[in-house]
Amino acid sequence: MVMYIIIGVVVVLFVLVLVTYNSLIQLRNKVKEAFSTMDVYLKKRYDLIPNLVDIVKGYAKHETDTLQEVTKMRVDAQKGDLNTAIDSEVKIGDALQSLLVVVEKYPDLKANTNFLDLQERLSKMEEEIAFSRRYYNGSVREYNNKCQMFPFNLIAGVFGFKSLPMYQVESEQERKVVDVKL
Repeated sequence: MVMYIIIGVVVVLFVLVLVTYNSLIQLRNKVKEAFSTMDVYLKKRYDLIPNLVDIVKGYAKHETDTLQEVTKMRVDAQKGDLNTAIDSEVKIGDALQSLLVVVEKYPDLKANTNFLDLQERLSKMEEEIAFSRRYYNGSVREYNNKCQMFPFNLIAGVFGFKSLPMYQVESEQERKVVDVKL
């Protein structure tokens, strides 16, 4: 009789470990999918940047430092792992803000139809990126909760599941409240 109880406990523990392990794998894959989705939108944005830089170059020949910085950030952002990509994303956002500040100095550029079209596409892309960041952060939250909550944290620790970073705005420029004047 005691033997059946021990076998029953072992089977229940084995099933618990199996179910927990599989749910951790599922959540980790969801995080990877969420990051890949965000990465697709970031790639589309990076593809728009050279066109935007080329248009601005024609109007702002003496603003080469800003233009070179944006181009360099675009190249750097496409390399690296998850943490590097998140850091690069913050930097490229700052660089794009700098580029748009340069644009404010050139009224003719702001009226250029190609520039306006690119600016509109970039704006839509930023909305898609914001949605994908929220999806990514939600996926990471679910995964991290599972990795950190008892008894799942025991199984996560044994199998090497570690918490993943959330996407956070680290740029002071992006955290500032925008003063809209009408």
